[in-house]
Amino acid sequence: MPFPEISVLDRGFVRLIDHMGTDLTVVNAARVSFGKRKEAFDPKDAELVDYLAEHEHTAPFRHAYLTFHVKAPIFVFRQWMKHRIASDFNEISGRYVEFKEDEYFVPETFRQQAKVNKQGSEGEIPEAQRTAAREAYLDACQNSVTQYKKLIDLGVCREQARCVLPVGLYSEVYWTASLQAVAHFLHLRLDSHAQWEIQQYAQAVKDLTEPHFPNSLKALMKAPTA
Repeated sequence: MPFPEISVLDRGFVRLIDHMGTDLTVVNAARVSFGKRKEAFDPKDAELVDYLAEHEHTAPFRHAYLTFHVKAPIFVFRQWMKHRIASDFNEISGRYVEFKEDEYFVPETFRQQAKVNKQGSEGEIPEAQRTAAREAYLDACQNSVTQYKKLIDLGVCREQARCVLPVGLYSEVYWTASLQAVAHFLHLRLDSHAQWEIQQYAQAVKDLTEPHFPNSLKALMKAPTA
């Protein structure tokens, strides 16, 4: 049976490889404090899940885990990998494999620098500049990859040749995280202040997580923090 997968950006994806637990896992992790265990999830358990999240009793949410296979540009992973608590990453290595010639992200549109938010963007650049911007972007990416391939052909080792590649290059990662860690990632990366590209990945993660932890994820997303 194929793993559930959502396409993201022009060449990326988020694929749910595995998960451990359900909403009942969270409930039983909490109820063990009283020496109790449930066999089925009921409305009272949904209330307990809401209470745990609202009052930041988050330990029970860390007994459920998910593993995702993600293909994304390197600049997205640089932001994603800041989420280290209860998270583990394994990434494809440019020391072992040779990157493909066309595996870099190409935006559909180019945004302007935000006037107020120094790290953000807003709206598209003027139409008169769009063609030149796209050509400059493609030239830079294609030249980087061309020089990378040239270095490889000249016998330069992969671990050094990769240094010329752009951060728009696609990479692949296995990400395993607790349910709480996933919710914390979503809190920050679905926010309108997050970079648009990582917002798209966060939405895919949310869509793949919800079917397995509908009550817990909803409760954590309503809580002040996750």
